[in-house]
Amino acid sequence: MLTSVTGFAIRRPRIVVVAWILALVAGFGIGIGVFERLTADIGSGSGTESARGDDRIDATRPEQPALTAVVHGKPAGDPAVRSQVDAAIADVRAIPGVVEVSPPQPSARTGEGLIVSVTLRSGDETEAAEAAAERLREISAAQVAVAGGPLTEEEYGTQAERDVQRAEMLTTPVVLVLLLLIFGGLIAAGLPLLVAVAGVGGTFGILFAFSEVTDVSVYAIQVTTMMAVGLGVDYALLMVNRFREERAVDPDVRGAATRTAASAGRTVLFAGLTVALALAGLVVFADPFLRSMGFAGMAVVLVDMLAALTLLPALLVLLGRRIKPAKAPRNGSGFFARVARGVQRRPVATVLVTAVALIFVALPALNLRLGLGDPRMLPTDSGTRQLYDVLTVHYPEGNAPEPIEAVAAAPADDPGVAALRERIAGVDGIARVEAVPAGADLTVLNAYPVDITPSDRTKGAVTVIRDLPAPFEVWVTGDAARLVDYESMLVERAPWAIGVVVLGTLLLLFAFTGSVVLPLKAVLTNVLSIGAALGAVVWVFQEGNLAGLFGTEGLGYLNLTVPVLVAAIAFGLSVDYEVFLLSRIRERWLAGVPADRAVAEGIQRTGRIITSAALLLVVVFAGFLVGGFVPIKGIGLGLVLAVALDATVVRMLLVPATMTLLGRYNFWAPGPLRRLHKRIEVTEESPVEKETVLV
Repeated sequence: MLTSVTGFAIRRPRIVVVAWILALVAGFGIGIGVFERLTADIGSGSGTESARGDDRIDATRPEQPALTAVVHGKPAGDPAVRSQVDAAIADVRAIPGVVEVSPPQPSARTGEGLIVSVTLRSGDETEAAEAAAERLREISAAQVAVAGGPLTEEEYGTQAERDVQRAEMLTTPVVLVLLLLIFGGLIAAGLPLLVAVAGVGGTFGILFAFSEVTDVSVYAIQVTTMMAVGLGVDYALLMVNRFREERAVDPDVRGAATRTAASAGRTVLFAGLTVALALAGLVVFADPFLRSMGFAGMAVVLVDMLAALTLLPALLVLLGRRIKPAKAPRNGSGFFARVARGVQRRPVATVLVTAVALIFVALPALNLRLGLGDPRMLPTDSGTRQLYDVLTVHYPEGNAPEPIEAVAAAPADDPGVAALRERIAGVDGIARVEAVPAGADLTVLNAYPVDITPSDRTKGAVTVIRDLPAPFEVWVTGDAARLVDYESMLVERAPWAIGVVVLGTLLLLFAFTGSVVLPLKAVLTNVLSIGAALGAVVWVFQEGNLAGLFGTEGLGYLNLTVPVLVAAIAFGLSVDYEVFLLSRIRERWLAGVPADRAVAEGIQRTGRIITSAALLLVVVFAGFLVGGFVPIKGIGLGLVLAVALDATVVRMLLVPATMTLLGRYNFWAPGPLRRLHKRIEVTEESPVEKETVLV
């Protein structure tokens, strides 16, 4: 199949290029509309107790969208301020789609604020919200902060689009300069960028298609775009590098492209499958967001892989004569080989020191605390964040933790409701309880917690309230309950997700190497680098250490999306590089080179390409550290560290040390599995001895 796909691209390059151009026009032209459909909501899906409670409330008392405005900076009793506020409220009440505007309430804390709530009619709330916000901002006697409802939703989508554009503007020139330094020519350097562009165009089209059937998160657009660029450059770098080396053997362009597709193309195929498999683990979770991220991520990987295996060979045939051949490689000499031999002289000490260091960096991950998020995740110049900051100063009760909602299937005057209210009020961590009728036979008991939603005390209160006896059915919901349900879902499904990823990785690497030892070693070393990356993310974004360098503060938690996505994507990328490295080590070993020397030569042959690929990925992921969303910053930092640690500590230290200790057992497999591997082997053909060809 691989030969057929790449062979057609090599025989009919112009047809393939035109087909990709048409696909990109459709991807960018239509797919860009996904930015108008993004959502910031993340939940555990239907079926949980919190979801059932929300459904009961919505069925009897649908929530109406609303805006909140705070006029501040001048005394609340200032005649000019009150006059302008009253005039603005009168105008807002007359706007079509506005249901109600509350009277302005002065701040009891500072006396320099007036808060106004604008309730909107569902269905046409967007235009009404924009008109109301525009009128309120015309108040000139004081400052105005206004956000909420459709304004906040739109702000999330706009911020996502702005972050993607900023990341691409910052990273693309740097990536191009690095590619020029790596290849020494504009054509060779530009091809990986063209593949990355193809990946991004495909990503937009895929996400737009997803938005037709499900919600697409603001985080999805940024993460998948990040992956599309990074993997596209990675795979193209591998292929172009191999093409240059093949041309050093035989200057025939079409022949070099054919050999490149047959050799490095296989590595790209396996590398792409490993990343897709790591993202397939997300599909196991019950959360629609994680599932959609898994499906979308796999689709993005396949687009990048397809571009590398079709568009790139076609471009190599058309432009290959203008790409310089590579210099003759070094087998036993060179920087990477010297480092490997130094490690091989002290393998035990290297393993112990590096493992202890990675575990030490990973320790903060033991204190990981998940949270649903709050406006502090947005940049300080956003309307939603400004309203949050103003409320903190003038109306701190407005930023208090959301209540735990006990939805009782009974009328408010039922004696059992009063008894349940008393029992809830006695739960540790609950400050007060209010009973709110929600229908003829439905009452919501709002239990206001003392501590923040992600705290163990508040989550413990949810568990206790759910265990309280009642003579009627009760569903406990609210932010804290949703968080408890989400964490329970993660704990329940995580073993299955890990099992899918690990088992699939072991099988793929066995098919690639014929060894049962190397896949196990790869999984264990990758876990160390991923753990260290997560530990650093917790240390910065949860605990607040050096958070100011990233334009944020310690939130006391990590957003639900961060740890799972960092772990899944980083694991896939780590195995990606493992495939790059093991393909060359195994090739040298099959050529009759002793195990220790095969490791050193394999690292020398792949060291430059892995380091270059990792550096380019680091640049791409670092572009999202300057974005607006704190969760995206966390994902960006986690992936930057995971890739950097994997390309340096793991590939240059742990891999040669562990493979030296394993010796001839590196490629060991039981007899029946060896015979099975002979039948299913899909790794590159072992060269008789083609010294000038690298992966």
